[in-house]
Amino acid sequence: MSAAASLRHRAFGLALWAALAASALPAHAHGDHDGHAEPATGAAAGVVVPPPASWPGVMTLAVDATDLDRRVLRVQQTLPVATPGQRLALRYARYLPGAHGPYGDVTRLAGLTIQAGNQRLAWRREAADPFTFLVDVPANATNLTLNFQYLAPVRGSNERISVTRELLGVEWENVLLYPAGPAVQAIRVQPRLKLPPHWQQASGLRGPAGAVVQAGADGWIDFAPVSVETLVDSPVFAGRHVKQVPLDATGAAHPVTLTLLADEASMLDASKAQLDAHRALVTQADKLFGGARHYRHYDLMLALSDEFGGIGLEHHESSENALRTDYFKDWDKAIRGRELLAHEYVHSWNGKHRRPADLATPDYHQPMGNSLLWTYEGLTEYWGHVLAARAGLSTPEQARDRLANVYAEVAARSGRSWRPLQDTVIDPAIGPGPTREWDEWQRNADYYDEAQLVWLDVDLTLRALSHDQHSLDDLGRSFFGGPTQHRADGAIAPLTYTEDELLAALNAIHPHDWRRFLHERLDRVGGPTPGLANSGWRLAWATEESSFETNERGWEGDNGTERPQNLAYSLGLRLIGDGRVTQVFWNSPAFGAGLTKGMSVLAVNDLAYKAERLEAAVRANTKGEAPIRLLVKDGELYRTVTIDWRGGLRYPRLERADGAVDRLSKVWKAR
Repeated sequence: MSAAASLRHRAFGLALWAALAASALPAHAHGDHDGHAEPATGAAAGVVVPPPASWPGVMTLAVDATDLDRRVLRVQQTLPVATPGQRLALRYARYLPGAHGPYGDVTRLAGLTIQAGNQRLAWRREAADPFTFLVDVPANATNLTLNFQYLAPVRGSNERISVTRELLGVEWENVLLYPAGPAVQAIRVQPRLKLPPHWQQASGLRGPAGAVVQAGADGWIDFAPVSVETLVDSPVFAGRHVKQVPLDATGAAHPVTLTLLADEASMLDASKAQLDAHRALVTQADKLFGGARHYRHYDLMLALSDEFGGIGLEHHESSENALRTDYFKDWDKAIRGRELLAHEYVHSWNGKHRRPADLATPDYHQPMGNSLLWTYEGLTEYWGHVLAARAGLSTPEQARDRLANVYAEVAARSGRSWRPLQDTVIDPAIGPGPTREWDEWQRNADYYDEAQLVWLDVDLTLRALSHDQHSLDDLGRSFFGGPTQHRADGAIAPLTYTEDELLAALNAIHPHDWRRFLHERLDRVGGPTPGLANSGWRLAWATEESSFETNERGWEGDNGTERPQNLAYSLGLRLIGDGRVTQVFWNSPAFGAGLTKGMSVLAVNDLAYKAERLEAAVRANTKGEAPIRLLVKDGELYRTVTIDWRGGLRYPRLERADGAVDRLSKVWKAR
């Protein structure tokens, strides 16, 4: 979507919101032109932010999640009527926090009926806004009753599985319709959830007086009333096999809990050293952010499953994480999953407590502005990597190999020659759609890993300029630490910021032209890869994969995820399984030979494809004596291609730069 089209879309959405709200409700005075109260920068601890005009009464929301056969969540909702005799607009969430774009799926809502007493009411939608349901409310109505189902993905749907025989995840935005008009933080709801027998749940939600609640004899869990904003920010993980591990000392004011859920009880077994590393994550985050915890309690929810879909999604007082079943069993191997946990935990400070101003929309119907995703996600990705190393979730060697892979991957992206990093923050606004055939040429959400390198560059530059007296840890304490903002109902309110405020905070740590520094890396095309200057290390190439690469199989929990044969930095392609090509790098040797994603390599030099045969062929042609001949299947077409690559096998490593200060080791050192 072009920038102009994006602006037109946003303008149309705001106009439609205003029209629908006017038809359903009287106008309300709000804190700013977007219809929500803007938190004051630098508010004192315990400041209460007054909500905008609220919806009268409390909605009730009852979700029956016991139909594991059909993966159907059955919903009954009651809604107090604000203005009898007028048209009401009910919204289904479209723009989702954490996804930063229009990733709501209203097609999974089915069977909707709306009643006022015994009278069934007709509803309708318009093509311009299929996420809004319009209903004319009778003049004598006091409450509306809604019934519908959420049809969760089933096997074969090619979407993330959220309900299995052993586990389920309830994201409340999928099972809720909310009235247009007030901001979602000003609409109150009383949630209930029915679980299968003997199941337990984990969530940021609590019962009366802040107590953790579990299902009663009838299977129902009654949570305390919260705002729609808090509800949507507090998903539930539930399962048959659950283990809760406190990560704090007993009696902590703002306790952190690791809740483990798994397909089988044996998968919950973890050694003391493994759990201590998770406890150290909490300790190291406290040190990074100056001891500030901007949550009342925090639930690090981790599902270990080969069927329940992989996920990493941040919330203010919890996070959704789903990884493979071998998370604890293969502890000494892959680290990416453990960096995921650290990433999502950091988001409680960066993204939830401190939030870019254009991401703080009043509801889930207005497009989000993503201009600072290179901080929201990129800085979080950087700190997640750092905290994993400081906590012992990764070893120094694993941290180096992980960083070498990120650096090499970013450096190999030819799309950097035409599309600036800043433009990639637009990607979530495009929404779901087809996969990219030429991913590294088109670029996709590079505000994660390339921005991670930008923030590494900032950290190392701060250290060099200040003679190692200052670092990004200072930004963690001064900008992302500090006081917590509360809403009138006790919920945590975001403290928004702009790029100017972020730059001012950096300059307060050490004066420098940080605007120029950052935008040289965000706005330019081409140029050197950011990150390793001032580190004391440089990128090098080896002929063998690192232990990180050979053991890394991805962090997704979905079946079928395999570690590809990685020839990205030699032939310029990756293959999986029996030779299926999953990626071809633009302008690489494989690209020049006409290979594309989706083809299959059947033979190498007239012998059936095996990963080791292809690697041997690459090694054999370093002097050009044996160009690599591949038999390739493209649909029903079989053809032979020849690749005369003479650079041998190349796998990234970091090696020490002679005579330079080793600042990377200082970055990763536990505090």
